[in-house]
Amino acid sequence: MTAAETITVAHSPDSDDAFMFYALAERRVDTEGLEFVHELSDIESLNRRAMSGELAVTAVSFHAYAYLADRYLLLPHGASFGDGYGPVVVASAAVTRAQIASGQVRVASPGDRTTAALALRLWAPGVDTVSMPFDRIQGAVLEGRIDAGLLIHEGQLTYSDEGLLAVVDLGRWWKEETGLPLPLGGNVVRRDLGPDRIARISRALSRSIEYGLAHRRDALDHAMRYARGLDRAKADRFVGMYVNAWTQGYGEAGRRAVQRLLDRAHAAGLTPEVTAEYAP
Repeated sequence: MTAAETITVAHSPDSDDAFMFYALAERRVDTEGLEFVHELSDIESLNRRAMSGELAVTAVSFHAYAYLADRYLLLPHGASFGDGYGPVVVASAAVTRAQIASGQVRVASPGDRTTAALALRLWAPGVDTVSMPFDRIQGAVLEGRIDAGLLIHEGQLTYSDEGLLAVVDLGRWWKEETGLPLPLGGNVVRRDLGPDRIARISRALSRSIEYGLAHRRDALDHAMRYARGLDRAKADRFVGMYVNAWTQGYGEAGRRAVQRLLDRAHAAGLTPEVTAEYAP
């Protein structure tokens, strides 16, 4: 018997990613001789590590992908889109877009290479940001240590329960601007792994997503370990927001949305010019 080939796959310790990778983690699907080892880290850390080419397969922000396209291909499954919803700028008191765009109001950001930070700069070009771990932003705004905060992950569902006000939902803004969903994060594979290995990785990830969606209760049980305080109903809602038909495959509209984001970012002088390329 041929020994399994080990592939490390890196992703965020969040309920949506955990749901997506459940079947791989629990060995419920055919991996065509690949043994997957899971490494969990926040998305900005993964963005930075991918910049150095350290990771073979990893989740990254689409913002970061603009700097990685020469070394990585986008896998055709596993992307997260905000279809009329997405990262939310919140504050404890009313704040205007003009105040943010002029730099009068400082905004805590989950990282310079996150797509949330990119969308914020497209919405408010003169924004003054400070990077902060994503899971500390909500508390910093509540405690008055920062004027406003850019929330990703579960914070999008919990900020109003704590009395914070939404300044803008960037996914909704993007949809109104473009008619397209906001591409937030995708999975990439290093080009030097070669066509055969890349194809096997791609198929294994696709099977994992399909298995999770077909066995939702079990996959959600697994994802609850990473729900960071959400009750099951909210965790299920959050998973549904970011593991859905867009995750199963980009489709023409999804690929158009990715390229539109990359093109808008380049036109604004925020990223290099890049054309998205996808693995089979």
